[in-house]
Amino acid sequence: MRGPHNILRLIRTGATFERTGAMAAVLDAVDAPIRLRMAARVMGWPFRWLGYKGDPALPPITRAITALGPAYIKFGQILSTRADVVGPELAGQLRMLQDRLPPFPTTIAKQAIAEELRAPVDQLFSEFSEPVAAASIAQVHRARVRETGREVAVKVVRPGIGAAFRRDIDAFHFGARMVELVSPGTRRLRPRDVVRHFEQTVMGEQDLRLEAAAASEFSENTAGDPGFQVPMPHFLLSSRRVLTADWAEGLPMGDREALIAAGHDTTDLARRVIQLFLSHALRDGFFHADMHHGNLKVAANGDIIAYDFGIMGEIDEYTRRVYAQILYGFIQRDYRLVARVHFEAGYVPRDRDEAAFARALRAVGEPIFGADATRISMANLLSYLFEVTERFGMPTRTELILLQRTMVVVEGVARSIDPQLNIWDAAKPVVSDYIKTEIGPKAAVRDLSEVVKTIGRYGPLLPRIVEQVLWERAHPEEARLLVIQPRPALPLWLVTALSLAAGLGIGLALA
Repeated sequence: MRGPHNILRLIRTGATFERTGAMAAVLDAVDAPIRLRMAARVMGWPFRWLGYKGDPALPPITRAITALGPAYIKFGQILSTRADVVGPELAGQLRMLQDRLPPFPTTIAKQAIAEELRAPVDQLFSEFSEPVAAASIAQVHRARVRETGREVAVKVVRPGIGAAFRRDIDAFHFGARMVELVSPGTRRLRPRDVVRHFEQTVMGEQDLRLEAAAASEFSENTAGDPGFQVPMPHFLLSSRRVLTADWAEGLPMGDREALIAAGHDTTDLARRVIQLFLSHALRDGFFHADMHHGNLKVAANGDIIAYDFGIMGEIDEYTRRVYAQILYGFIQRDYRLVARVHFEAGYVPRDRDEAAFARALRAVGEPIFGADATRISMANLLSYLFEVTERFGMPTRTELILLQRTMVVVEGVARSIDPQLNIWDAAKPVVSDYIKTEIGPKAAVRDLSEVVKTIGRYGPLLPRIVEQVLWERAHPEEARLLVIQPRPALPLWLVTALSLAAGLGIGLALA
C-alpha cells in the first residue's frame, strides 16, 4: 500500500541521510531546487536522532545507503547508472558502493537448496563451500556436482529478501510521487518510472530461473564471439531461489597489476570489452547490462568471462539502428546527422529547431574530440548530452536507460585497465560494420522482404480490412453509431487484385 504510512519510512531515510551528512551532498550534487531542499530538511533535520549512524569510515552517501540496508544499496547501484537523473557527480559517488554484505549462514543456504531442489545438499554435491561472495540479493557457494564431478557455482537468494524489498520499494514509490508534487520540474526525469524500473529489475533478479534462461540465451548469441565465455547454467540443479552454473576461474578484470603480471595485453582486453558490449547490443539487441568489474574476469588463455545475468538489456531493431546512427554521427563528427536522427526518432519535439540542436551537439562533441585519449569519455559525452536534452525539452528515454548506463560502466572498466584507451577508436569498427550491414542497401532489401512476408501472412485478411475501411469512409455516421454492421462484399476485381498481391508477396518472400 503506497499510503501515508510510508511517511515514517521516508522520515527514517531522511534522518539517516541527515545524520550521516549525506543529505547536503545529495542536494548539492543534483542542484536541487529550494522547495525540494526545504522539504528534505523538514523530513530529516528534526528527526536526525532517528537515523542510523552507519560506518563513519565511509563517505557520507555510501555510509547512509549501506546503513539503510540491501534495498537502498541496490537502488543506489541502479541510480549510479542514471546520470540523467542524479547528475554525473552523484552517479560517480554512488558507483563507489560495494555490492558486499555479510553472508547468511551456510546451514540456511543448504536448507533453501534442499527445499528448492527436493534433495539434500550432500546428495546433490560432493563438495560445498562456505560463501565465496555475498551481495544484496543472493550469495554464492563453490561446489562440485556429485553425479558428474563438475565444479560449479551455486547462487542462493537471501531468505526473506523479497518481503524486505517490497516494503522498501513501496516507500520508494511514495517518495517519488512526493518529489514530483513538491518539485514539478523533476517530472521530465520521470522519478516514478525510475522506481518502476528498479522494481522490475529487483523482482526479476530474485527469480533465478529467469537468470538461468538469460545466461542460456546470451551464451547461444555469443557462441561465435572469439575470446568470450559465458558459464552455462545447469537447469536441473536450478530453481526460483537457486541457480547452479559452471565455475569459471579467472583474474578479476579490475586488477590491472595482476593482469599485467600474468602476461595479458591490457590494451587488447580494454578494446575487446568495448567491442563485445557494442556487438551484443547492436547485433543481438540482448546484452549484459551489469558489466562492472565484479562480473568480469580474464581466463588464463585471455578469454573474457562474464558472470551474473540478473540484469540484461534488450532493445528492438529500430532502436538499435537509431543508437548506432547517433554513435556513428559522433564518431564521424557529423552533427547534422545526429540531430536529424534525434528528430526522426521523435527524441526531440518537432517544434524545436533542428539546426540549433545540431549546433548544440557540436558544442558537446568538439571539445571531446579535440582532447587527448585520456580525456575522450563516453561518460562525459552522455553527461553533456543530458544538459542539451534538457534544454531542448527531451524526455527521458526509458528504453535506453540500460544501454546508456552500461556504456558508461563498460567504459569505466576498460579505462581501469588501459587509461590511454580511445573509446571512439575502439567503437568505430563495430559501429561502422553495423551501419554497413543494417542501414545500407542490403538492409533496405531485407526490410522490404520482411514487409512482403508480413503482407503474405495477412493476405487472407486484406479483403476484409479494405472492405471495412472503405465502408466506414462511405458511411461515417453509421460506422460511428453501430458496433456491429454487416459489410457489403468487395467487388470481384478488388478481391482478385488483393489475392494476387498476397500471392506475389509470398513468392517474393520465398525467393
